[in-house]
Amino acid sequence: MENDPRALPPSLAESHRLEFDYDDGAGVDFEPYPEFMDARETTDWWRAWTGNPDVDGAEFRVFGQDGTGGLAAFWLVRAGEPLDRQPVVFLGSEGETAVVAQDLGAYLWLLAAGVGPLEATMYFADEAGGDGDGYAARPDARRVEIAERWAPASRRPAAEIVAAARAEFPGFGALVDSMCR
Repeated sequence: MENDPRALPPSLAESHRLEFDYDDGAGVDFEPYPEFMDARETTDWWRAWTGNPDVDGAEFRVFGQDGTGGLAAFWLVRAGEPLDRQPVVFLGSEGETAVVAQDLGAYLWLLAAGVGPLEATMYFADEAGGDGDGYAARPDARRVEIAERWAPASRRPAAEIVAAARAEFPGFGALVDSMCR
């Protein structure tokens, strides 16, 4: 499994095995994949999403989606860094884009706080990180245990996680827009 390019990091796989509480639209809208989307499917999706036949989406490792088909992925932007040090992004079905966590450790704490990729995009939208107004995040005790075990030094409130990610990568939306036709 260690050499399987589609295998999720163990901490992410463990967190994703737990169900997400959708709560009729008031909870976390996220459907994790048991493994990364394969490269061909990623290319097909990325070309359709951008309308650009010249891009391949190789800079993304997709690991889940929301109910409308927006995708959550690692963005392979840090050259030479391992996957768990890459930022997590959301690419929405309606063109929404956001960097939601600086790395896997921060992402685990976002999930532990009861915030998925879509919620981080929609409810923590301002560049200052927002405060989650309009979204009643409910911490998930089981995911807190996972985050404490795998990423204890990354613990921060959800708003701080999202704000730090966006501050580090302020040009993500413009970069994605530049790939669209």
